[in-house]
Amino acid sequence: MERVESAPDDYIVSQEPDIRKVLEELHALIKTALPDQDSCMWEGIFWGGSEQQIIGYGNYSYQRSDKKQVEWFLVGLARQKNYFSLYVNAVEGKTYLAEIYGSRLGKVKTGKSSITFRNLSDVNLDVLSEMIEHAGRITDETES
Repeated sequence: MERVESAPDDYIVSQEPDIRKVLEELHALIKTALPDQDSCMWEGIFWGGSEQQIIGYGNYSYQRSDKKQVEWFLVGLARQKNYFSLYVNAVEGKTYLAEIYGSRLGKVKTGKSSITFRNLSDVNLDVLSEMIEHAGRITDETES
């Protein structure tokens, strides 16, 4: 998966109206929670081998187990076939924020760094915003 030149707004506008509305609301929420972070598109083969388009917010660099340095996004937003996904690549101690906040996020499914849901009404948006702001603070602290 790699960063591409296409604009997140163009990706959002290209979606069906119901999907576009959800993406617009989440995009605005994330941009508000991470006001100093840029957004860009990431495209390519994602985990599990599927072709993906993800809006990435913020820049995040880490070293993989093979010692290769990787550039990634702090928060990612994607539309999957039957649901929406958010990826929050921030850790408090040794626990991903998605795991810490998961029980408060509403009717969602969480993985280590992923949050998936079918409808925006299933998500507690206040808690989601709190978690994304927390991710931004952790990143700011590690860059200082």
